[in-house]
Amino acid sequence: MTASTKGILAMIGSCIIWGLSSLIYKKLSNVPAIEILAHRTVWSFVFFVILLGAQGRLWEVRGSFSDRRSTCLTVLAALMILANWFLFIWSIETERATQASLGYYIYPLVSVVLGWFFFGERLGCLQWTAITLVAVAVSALTYGLGGAPWVSLTLAGTFAIYGLLKKQLSVGPVVSVTSEVTMVAPFAVIFLLLTWHNGEATFGQDLVTTGLLIFAGPLTAVPLILFSFAARRASMATIGLVGYLNPTLQFLCAVVVFAEPFSSWHIMAFAIIWTALALYSIAVWSQEKASCKASVAAAASGTTVI
Repeated sequence: MTASTKGILAMIGSCIIWGLSSLIYKKLSNVPAIEILAHRTVWSFVFFVILLGAQGRLWEVRGSFSDRRSTCLTVLAALMILANWFLFIWSIETERATQASLGYYIYPLVSVVLGWFFFGERLGCLQWTAITLVAVAVSALTYGLGGAPWVSLTLAGTFAIYGLLKKQLSVGPVVSVTSEVTMVAPFAVIFLLLTWHNGEATFGQDLVTTGLLIFAGPLTAVPLILFSFAARRASMATIGLVGYLNPTLQFLCAVVVFAEPFSSWHIMAFAIIWTALALYSIAVWSQEKASCKASVAAAASGTTVI
């Protein structure tokens, strides 16, 4: 199995977990989003420390802070994923799961644009058409709802930038994510201690809530590990393509399970975005097919394709 294939499979796994995670956070609607975020951070940190400790690799975390560039990338990645986590939790609690799914539909194509801008990944006519259609869909939804879908745009932007930053880190995926949560875990602990001191903590009040808050650790950590693994082995374009498995599951949860409102403007916007993703998929498949043919031809002639 090639490194690229492993990256794609890891991305699929992470998207399935992310796509269904809204079902868990909906069960925690009685807990403030900021408190859930703090627990996500703390229990993720515990999970990673145990994992790396069992592997004898905790010392590798220092690699994320070995120089100024690595430290800056780690700090920025931590801020991006923290903002993304909070906004996603808040959107589930405030019945904006449909907007969240729209954001993760937009994200793959934002990722593609970043890949083109920063890494010079080539985009064809179909891909540019797909990106244009997404812009049209967002504009139409802004007009129809009387305001821009800021939840969607912010989720898409923070997660795309997070993927961009991860691609530039030299340390391994588990180590890089551990470094990120290590930076913010102390602040999360302080916040939770303050809520406990003020008698506002929900942790420990009942078994189900407490168990779900603890479960937020592995629920957060596992897909992040898989995503980090994928980001270093697959192209930004491929990650963007596989990435919309996540919003599809989120969308189904929002509309079918949570029964959130789905207006005619939403229908139009989602239809345009699905069309854009279909065009983008065709473009990616065409590129991969052409690449395979070139590799076969090169192997037959005894040359190497770079």
